[in-house]
Amino acid sequence: MVNNMAGNRNVLGAVLCVEKGDGTFSWTGGAGNMQEGHRYFITSVTKLYTTAMILRLRAEGLLRLDDKLSKFFSDEILDGLHHYNGIDYSREITVTHLLANTSGLPDYLSYKVNGNTADSELFNKGLDQSWPLEKVLEATKSLSPKFIPGQKGKVLYSNTNYRLLGSVIEKIAGMKIDTVFQKYIFDELNLIDTYAYSNVKDNTPAPMYFQRQPIQIPNCMASVTAEGGIVSTAKETMSVLKGFFNGQFFPVSYLEELKKWNFILFPYQFHFGIGLEKLWVPRLLSPVKPINEILGFWGSSGAFAFFNPDKDMYFTGTVNQSNGLGHKAAFKAMLKIIKSA
Repeated sequence: MVNNMAGNRNVLGAVLCVEKGDGTFSWTGGAGNMQEGHRYFITSVTKLYTTAMILRLRAEGLLRLDDKLSKFFSDEILDGLHHYNGIDYSREITVTHLLANTSGLPDYLSYKVNGNTADSELFNKGLDQSWPLEKVLEATKSLSPKFIPGQKGKVLYSNTNYRLLGSVIEKIAGMKIDTVFQKYIFDELNLIDTYAYSNVKDNTPAPMYFQRQPIQIPNCMASVTAEGGIVSTAKETMSVLKGFFNGQFFPVSYLEELKKWNFILFPYQFHFGIGLEKLWVPRLLSPVKPINEILGFWGSSGAFAFFNPDKDMYFTGTVNQSNGLGHKAAFKAMLKIIKSA
C-alpha cells in the first residue's frame, strides 16, 4: 500500500504507520523519497492537537465550549472581525463555533484580497510570508464573512478559527502555544521528534511538494503553530492520535459530543464535526459492508491521522503532496487496509 501511495502521479514519497488499538499489530514503512523515521510537516493535522488542548482546558474547568470570544479578546480585536449584512456578530462567536468551523469567519489563507492571489496559491509557488496574529486579524477584517455564526447547516473550513483558538489557549495557559504543546502533549507522551516549527533555518522536515515542485515556506510555517505548524513523524503522530481517542488529554465521554457533522466540499470532501473530521466514504466504495467511521484529520500537505473504530485501526503518515492526488492515494490505502482487516 505504501508503495502504491508513492507510485501515484506526482507523489514522490510516502510514509504510512498502521496500528491496532489493542497493541496486537504495528507497522511503519516508507517509499520513494520518504523513510519511516522522516520528520515532516503535519500541517492541519495540528488542528487535532489544538482540539485536544481546548478539551483538556474544558475538563479542567478553565473554559466552556459556549464561552464567547468577548471573554478572551478586547473590543479593539473584535470590532469588525465578523461584520455580516450590516451587523457585527464578532461577540456572538463561541469556542464551539471556532472548533466546528461554523463561525462564518473567512479563511485568511484562502481568499483573495483586493483582487490579489490567495495566499494558499502563493504557497504552491513557493512565495513565503509570515502571518502574526495582527496580520491575520487585519486580513480577516478585510474579507466578508460567509454566514451568521452557528447558522444551521452552514460550515466553512477556515484557518482563522484555529488561529483564534490558539490565542484562547495562550491566554488561559499563560504561555505561548508552542510551549503549551510541548508541555502538555509532546513531553507527556515522551515525543523526541515532534516540535512546533519556529526556526526558519531549520531544514530538518522533509520538503512539501506541489506536483513535482518543492514548497519552501519557512516563514509561514513558523507563524501558523496552532493551525498547522507542527513537525512530527508517523510513529509519534500515532501516539498523539491514540491518546486523543483513548482519554490521554480529556475524558473519552467528550468524543460523542464532537460528532455533529456538516459536509464540506472544499478543500476536500469530508464531514466536519466539533474539532474533528470524518472521511466521506461513498457506499459504492464498500457496497457489501459499509465503512461507518474514519475519524481524525487531513493536512493540506498530504499528512493524515485517522482512526476506524469498527476495526480498532489507526493510520498516520504523509504523501507530502498538496495537489490533492496524494490525499486520494492515502484515502485508497486506508480503505483497502480496513477492508482487508
